[in-house]
Amino acid sequence: MTDRPDPREPDDRTTRIPRADAAPVLPPVPGGPGSAAEPRRRRRAEGGTDPELAARARAAAGLPPVAPTPSTQTRRPSAEQDATTRLAPVPAASREEDAARGEQVAGRREEASARREDAGPVASGPGRARSFRRAAGLTVLGAVVPGAGLLAAGWRRTGVAVLAVFVVLLGGLVWLATAGQRTAVRAAVSPQVLLGVMVGVGVLALLWIAVVVLGYRLLVPRRLSPLQRGAGGLLVLALVAGVATPAVAAVRLADAQRDLVDTVFADGESATVQEPADPVNPFGDKERVNVLLLGGDGGEGRDGVRTDTVIVASIETATGATTLFSLPRNLEDLPFPAGTRLAELFPDGFDAGEESESLLNAVYRNGPALYPDALGAPSDNPGADWLKLGVGEALGLPIDYYVLVNLDGFSQLVDALGGITVNVNYYVPVGGEPSIGTLPDAYIAPGPDQEMDGATALAFARGRFGLTDYQRMDRQRCVLDAIVAAADPVTLLTRYQQLAATTSDIVSTDVPQAVLDDFVDLAFLVKDAGIRSVVFDDTVITPAYPDYDAVRALVQQALGAAPASAPASGAPSSSAAPTTAAPTTTAPTSGAPASSSAPVADVADACAYDPVAAQAAIDAGEPPTKR
Repeated sequence: MTDRPDPREPDDRTTRIPRADAAPVLPPVPGGPGSAAEPRRRRRAEGGTDPELAARARAAAGLPPVAPTPSTQTRRPSAEQDATTRLAPVPAASREEDAARGEQVAGRREEASARREDAGPVASGPGRARSFRRAAGLTVLGAVVPGAGLLAAGWRRTGVAVLAVFVVLLGGLVWLATAGQRTAVRAAVSPQVLLGVMVGVGVLALLWIAVVVLGYRLLVPRRLSPLQRGAGGLLVLALVAGVATPAVAAVRLADAQRDLVDTVFADGESATVQEPADPVNPFGDKERVNVLLLGGDGGEGRDGVRTDTVIVASIETATGATTLFSLPRNLEDLPFPAGTRLAELFPDGFDAGEESESLLNAVYRNGPALYPDALGAPSDNPGADWLKLGVGEALGLPIDYYVLVNLDGFSQLVDALGGITVNVNYYVPVGGEPSIGTLPDAYIAPGPDQEMDGATALAFARGRFGLTDYQRMDRQRCVLDAIVAAADPVTLLTRYQQLAATTSDIVSTDVPQAVLDDFVDLAFLVKDAGIRSVVFDDTVITPAYPDYDAVRALVQQALGAAPASAPASGAPSSSAAPTTAAPTTTAPTSGAPASSSAPVADVADACAYDPVAAQAAIDAGEPPTKR
């Protein structure tokens, strides 16, 4: 009895073949073994030509067909063989080999792509390898001309931008050094601008260093020998140092200048400086600005400061024409403006009791000591305010500001400059006190172009034993001239911090920072207009009995405001009219010469070497000393 299917079960008529009996029949791999393209692929690999494609090409070109040779004739498989080949199974081992081979190819492609990405853009054109020396040379070029290395590496936009900034900054520096010198000096006296310069230089230096390092990274090949890698690192460090060193020096110079401006022009209290009505134009409608220049002879072993150098610089604001008026240190009876407390205290001129304490050079110290509150207003330097009022009244000029240089600081300044060179025409005493007969310790012998350090230069400027005050004034001007000559640009740059520190210690003034820009403009006008000088020595006035009306008349004549009146009795009338000249002094003409009869002479004559006078002094012999 045959089992009948259960009507509830589905009718399954699928023929099942045992797994062991089933042959793995898979489609052939394209181009692999057993495929229709296998013979063609083999022929191409062997360098042969496909006859069928060749025949088609000849027919298309109108050429007769070529009979195939036995070596090149290929029998096309029949349809039955082709079907058998297509149905032929691919062994599992072959499939695994093909898969492994594919993975190897893909891995090699990924490695090649990674190497191309690491190498960066080709600097010299497609397919051209870059050498280490070429990369080093372009890196150096990129450090000297920022942006050039980036352009060579293919970073065109960034390179052009960096190069454009560099060109603009370089052009600005060239302009500041030539046509924009006034702007540069105005910036040098502004603490705010100097602070901005310091920050700007620091930022630019960091960006410059980043450009150098980036350019090297982009240009250098990745496969380097240890020697090349070390040389490249040293090259980059040297270039970074070449950028950082001048930047640090510039920042330090700007910081020193900023400290100098803040220290010297401290905007302290003054009893004689008035706030300008118009801060934008502080000089307003003033025709002249008058500055009192003082040389204080203070220091170790000296009681206070005596102003042995008193000069007034009267500057015309419109043209910069400047006239210097020099007063002798032994001038007596210094007057004060009418209506002031000082004029009430000294109606007949300054008098401290003793004659030696009543001279012009003693007013700075003795006036405030006698009457501390006589100015009626607070002052950081009351001695300077006393002199501003007194000298201004003596010359008939209102004194706006003062600048005091302590001669004791000359030694520091000269040493900071590395020494000065001066000519000596007669024996100059080192030390000694003529008022009590104390002999000098030594003498500076006559001779041309003598190199002096700070201590010797100070003794040269101070010495007056057996000489006159006017000869001493001459030598002080020669020292100033030698200091200016020694302050060449290279010396200023290399020693500026020391010079700035020294200057801040020996210079004081009541010139406010608000008018420094205007003084810069005046300085450039003065440079073009020139300077005249009038020396009130004993050939023009009698220091012990001065005629201040005659002094004021000479001042007005020198300024071109009024004709000169007759000089005081005892003063030669032939020397009353000052003449136009460079900054002046009286030139010695012998071993210990007397003053000239003219109030004006050329400073070059006083500081030049006079071999006749020097030989006469040597023949006379060195004067006696303590030794």
